Amino acid sequence: MPEPSGAPRDRSDPARPDGGTPGRDDVLRVENLRKTFGGLVAADDATFGVERGTITGLIGPNGAGKSTVFDLVSGFHEPDAGRVAVDGTDVTGMAPHAIAERGLIRTFQTPRKLEGMTVREAMLVGPQGQPGESFVKLFTSPGEVGARESRNLERARKILEEFGIGHLATQPATDLSGGQMKLVELARAMLAEPEILLLDEPVAGVNPTLTKDLAAQIRRLHGAGTTFLIIEHDMDFIMDLADPIVVLNQGRVLTEGSPDAVRADDRVVDAYLGGGA
Repeated sequence: MPEPSGAPRDRSDPARPDGGTPGRDDVLRVENLRKTFGGLVAADDATFGVERGTITGLIGPNGAGKSTVFDLVSGFHEPDAGRVAVDGTDVTGMAPHAIAERGLIRTFQTPRKLEGMTVREAMLVGPQGQPGESFVKLFTSPGEVGARESRNLERARKILEEFGIGHLATQPATDLSGGQMKLVELARAMLAEPEILLLDEPVAGVNPTLTKDLAAQIRRLHGAGTTFLIIEHDMDFIMDLADPIVVLNQGRVLTEGSPDAVRADDRVVDAYLGGGA
């Protein structure tokens, strides 16, 4: 986990690249994001922030643009217009690895099962900026490479234990259930020491027992200082876990607020009953 940096940094200056608002410390700021695919408008001037220290939910009917927004924010698609700021730095149009190096880590709806890897080896895909990724450093600084790998192995062991899945470390990653793989993916994301963690439908297809485990782990990590932005269709799960909730519909932010306020908003009910676009 990143070490606390003391008092929250002031990002309320409108001249800053994240467009922060007074009284807020947004670790992620999305401004007027727009993306079209042919004639389909997937993101339509979407604007919202994720305040540091929150679990923020991102919900909406099928086709509302949630996954597209995740792809734009994390660099897997380039926006047609708008900007994204992470921790006050404009990251619009950066490659996914460059955005990850600035502290924004994401998971996917369907975790990748890395062929030929154990769970421990799959975990080691997570850390950013490993010196062993440099061909030159393998020869010029083998001690540094070895020391970092040892540190990462120990951290991977510790994180797996904290998640209650240390016993899976030597299992082939391809042997895990979908729910177990989602726990491993969450654990692997934490090895990258995120400033903000984006979870894309973390409990989709997961049995009730593992759903409770995932909720407990998210709460534990949040209590230790991790900020979350979570897409989820399981309304009971996300409404119980997140505050605030941002509602997307047809690529735009329809409303945002507390779970109770969102539940009581007739526009949200209409959007879900209408099925979105």
